[in-house]
Amino acid sequence: RELIFCLIHYIQTPENTRLAIRNSRNVERISLDMDDLAGIDSDYVVASDETKRISHPLRKIVDGKKMSTNPDKELLNLSLGDPTFFKNLPIHKLMKEAVIEAVGSEKFNGYGPAHGLLCARQAVAKHYTTPEAPLTEDDVIIACGCAGALEFCFSVLGNPGQNILVPRPNHPLDFCVAVSRGLNARYYKLLPERQWEADIDHMEQLIDKDTVAIVVVNPSNPCGSVYSKQHLLDILAVAKKYFLPIVADEIYTDLVFKGQLSYLIATLSKNVPVLSCGGLAKKYLVPGWRVGWILIHDRNSRLKKEVIPSLIKVSRKSFGITTLVQAALPQILEKVPQSYYENTMSLVEANANIVYAELSVVAGLTPVMPSGALYMMVGVELDKFPHISTAIDFMEKLMLEESVYILPGECFQYAGYIRVVLLLPNDMVKEACIRIRHFCGRHYVQ
Repeated sequence: RELIFCLIHYIQTPENTRLAIRNSRNVERISLDMDDLAGIDSDYVVASDETKRISHPLRKIVDGKKMSTNPDKELLNLSLGDPTFFKNLPIHKLMKEAVIEAVGSEKFNGYGPAHGLLCARQAVAKHYTTPEAPLTEDDVIIACGCAGALEFCFSVLGNPGQNILVPRPNHPLDFCVAVSRGLNARYYKLLPERQWEADIDHMEQLIDKDTVAIVVVNPSNPCGSVYSKQHLLDILAVAKKYFLPIVADEIYTDLVFKGQLSYLIATLSKNVPVLSCGGLAKKYLVPGWRVGWILIHDRNSRLKKEVIPSLIKVSRKSFGITTLVQAALPQILEKVPQSYYENTMSLVEANANIVYAELSVVAGLTPVMPSGALYMMVGVELDKFPHISTAIDFMEKLMLEESVYILPGECFQYAGYIRVVLLLPNDMVKEACIRIRHFCGRHYVQ
């Protein structure tokens, strides 16, 4: 009513360009500069600058396409990294029982601490603590999946205009979250000829006074690479030299092939602080449960004064994630056997061997054998496919002709490659490879 009064009064007294009235409590003053209203488009409400910065390459490419399939062939979806999609990887019965018990207890129906239930933080700390990287419940923050954990980290580590180092190829979520916060993403190269190791020299060249952190994704989505101990030490050496913390996306920890070792980077760090982000989604095959965490490894107490309190503050922007799954965490992390995720990786490794063997002999394709995670990257010699201009075009034509759905490298900031998901039943993977071979045979020109 007061605003309407101001407007009416302005109309009646056009000489006045500024009006002010006191509210009913005579505490605040409302001031309207009518010149500020000129030119405002009243047809829509303006969104925030933060939302305008959001750009998710995968969603932008995939959601914007209306792709057709071959009606005579069943769709084979090698694009989706959701381990529940094909119904061939059931969750362990102990996980179901743990959640049912939490529901039946009726102890976890109310709000919990924003940064996580004590029992959940204790369970995560107990599961991941090592002599080289000890943890207590105070070093754990529970988040909405690994994505939520990463968002917390990017929210506190920098200000708009500063930058973080992100690998390329990379999962677009790291880029999307950081850029929405006003940070600039600078991409350091991953080298396919070296099993997607980071180009350390290039990484160091990207660092300047505004760099606030280095993001390390290991094991890697989309590459399936698993870094050696020495390579992680090389990355830590760069971080130490420039006094930078590491943000480690380690959601695929332990998901490696037989004979491979997976190191949590914090276990190798003596001087560099590490924020390790993980969760249940991939290892325990429940991405929809949305349970993730940050493990805070505060070397030399460099995070204690500002970063750790800020992480707690950021977590308080919500009421935390579902308490029921948090309450189930102690049983899940303690009782689900190692054989559970080893069985998953046996399937993934078998599929990796199939895809690598089948596509290595296809003219125009160069698969890079992974060592873990759930994916494989395959190079495409686009100059040998005259009717295919980009990997996006490759995706669309492959769908149209063979009903095989893969993702183009452009989804991961890496043109000239495609990503294949290795979670399908073996027979579906074999059939997909046959169709890809036929497709390439029709389009490849020597």
